[in-house]
Amino acid sequence: MAILVIIIILAIFAFFIAIYNRLIRMIEAVNNNERQIDIQLDRRFKVFESLIEVVKKYMDYEKTTLKDVVALRNQAQAAKASGDDAARMAAENGISKIASGINLVFEQYPDLKANQNALQLQEEIVSTENKLAYAKQAFNDSIERYNAEKKSFFQSMIVSLASSKLDKQFTYWNLGGTDKIAEKEAYTVKL
Repeated sequence: MAILVIIIILAIFAFFIAIYNRLIRMIEAVNNNERQIDIQLDRRFKVFESLIEVVKKYMDYEKTTLKDVVALRNQAQAAKASGDDAARMAAENGISKIASGINLVFEQYPDLKANQNALQLQEEIVSTENKLAYAKQAFNDSIERYNAEKKSFFQSMIVSLASSKLDKQFTYWNLGGTDKIAEKEAYTVKL
């Protein structure tokens, strides 16, 4: 009879340990999924940072070039209107100088790949957003599994016995579902 009681106590203890370990694994899975979201957020930040740098470099070059060309063109037109051929030639030569500078830039950066890089980075942002959405969904799913497990009959008793280790409250990651759907459904084209 004593052996049977010891076996029952050991079986209950083993059952307790198995449930405890399963809940700990589920908590760690939730934590890991949260780290995966952080990785994707960091990746997204770096891709945006790269895109901003590429666009900024391209736009700075384009903006200064455009300003210089417009200013020289205005000088050339004003000189033409006033009949000052020397000023007009100087302005036109300035535009030619910019054009040769553009050729130099094209030689340094074949095909001026800033646009290509920007397109690739835009694709990378879309890819990162998809990976981020997947990581958020995996995180929410792992929370759902954990919450369902810890509320089960035997598991809830074990959670109450070791609540400091097993009773974790996780916040679901908002996937932006219903607000975005309502916004899309309310969209109208204005002519």
